[in-house]
Amino acid sequence: MQFETKNVHFPQKIETSETSKTKPIYQTSAFAFQDLDEMEGFYNGNKAYLYTRAGNPNTDDLGKGVADLEGAEMGVASSSGISAILAGVLAVAKAGDHIVATEDLYGGTYQLFAKELPELGIAVSFVDFTDQEKIEQVIHDKTVLLYSESITNPLLRVENIEVLVQLAKKHRLKTMIDNTFATPYFVRPHESGVDLVVHSATKYIGGHSDLSAGVLTGSGALIKKAKTKIVNLGSNLGPFDGWLACRGLKTLSLRMERQSANAEYLAKALANHEKIKKVYYPTNASERGNGAIVTIELAEHADVRQFFRQLRWIKVVPTLAGVETSVTHPVGTSHRPVPEETRQRLGVTYSMVRISVGIEAKDDIVQAFEEALD
Repeated sequence: MQFETKNVHFPQKIETSETSKTKPIYQTSAFAFQDLDEMEGFYNGNKAYLYTRAGNPNTDDLGKGVADLEGAEMGVASSSGISAILAGVLAVAKAGDHIVATEDLYGGTYQLFAKELPELGIAVSFVDFTDQEKIEQVIHDKTVLLYSESITNPLLRVENIEVLVQLAKKHRLKTMIDNTFATPYFVRPHESGVDLVVHSATKYIGGHSDLSAGVLTGSGALIKKAKTKIVNLGSNLGPFDGWLACRGLKTLSLRMERQSANAEYLAKALANHEKIKKVYYPTNASERGNGAIVTIELAEHADVRQFFRQLRWIKVVPTLAGVETSVTHPVGTSHRPVPEETRQRLGVTYSMVRISVGIEAKDDIVQAFEEALD
């Protein structure tokens, strides 16, 4: 080989007998084969990988890892939480079908359901899921799916998953739950009979605010359909983000235990503060704890913008779930796509602040908020 050829082809073959303690990063767009017969092996099931859009060891590990924790038969990773939700919906619904969703949804999910799905011919009704009669009133012969969140964003309502599953079975519907806020550490919806569970793995699964990913778990039949949608729509996850999410997943239980304890401590500390109108924090999510999100509504006389400016080391961000405590403004970020009249009816006000509680010393967290409130 001349220099230019040798420059490209190193090593000539990837052969090693060494065993890495951690999974290597398969940062490749495609996998190589000896000949056409070996390549054909992918299509007849004898080879696992062909092209990273269709599958990669790092992204497969993430799907399998979350599925194991959720108690599901299978899982698949995607490029974001929204893409995982879309894949789950399309595994169940097609043009002409109808979905019933809780009205207190994350704004990104609301936008997907209210804007994009109708353009695909899938109708969506938004209903108060605390009222079973209202749910049943909108179910009809084209309804195929009930959709909710285990702990809603940002009002932190704990969904009654058992009742939802019973209602779905009564009407022969599928169920899908966004378990991002609760994580499988606190809540495992499949154990109650939920068909599909979705995560924005960008949040607590990854846990360190350094990746974007989604995971969908469920039965083998449904996840195979969802994976086909992910592959065909090009919403696959890249290998490095898959590897990062798997690394983060290993510390999920440690992080959630600490973050949940800190969140409960903060919620109690702020409960009677004169500058706070209301503190939202669930008390009935699970025996292990109630999650790491605290939402507060500032009192009428408090200056919201000034409050955000005074938070010192606490970051103002449009997301949640890193190991660092952070805050966001739902009206200006996560729930910006939700119509104002809907926000007002739900109680998502301009003075509302969503706090993602981290792993810092609990008294430092409380002090930072008390100083900003003062």
